[in-house]
Amino acid sequence: MRTLVAVSWVVWAVGSVLAFLKDPILGTCVLIFLGALAVVLTLARDWDTHPDYEAREKVRAQRRAVKWERNTGPREKDAARYAAAKAKQAEKQARREQADRAS
Repeated sequence: MRTLVAVSWVVWAVGSVLAFLKDPILGTCVLIFLGALAVVLTLARDWDTHPDYEAREKVRAQRRAVKWERNTGPREKDAARYAAAKAKQAEKQARREQADRAS
């Protein structure tokens, strides 16, 4: 693919020079259009070498797993605090119900 890119730039340069020698307006058109084509070929040279969706998601999943393991302690602490708060709420509710029954 590198040779195709190099050839496209050489064709652009030679074609532009030859077109300018023939006619400046034609040379400008060739300069613009062949230049745009050479830029597109240059940008597209590694189009098919990028990782696919599954590979990117696999990397993301691995990063999330590392982060999940790293935060195990704080998450367990938070879960314990939440359970304690729920137990306290349940205890308050039970006392209220018991007081309502007594009166």
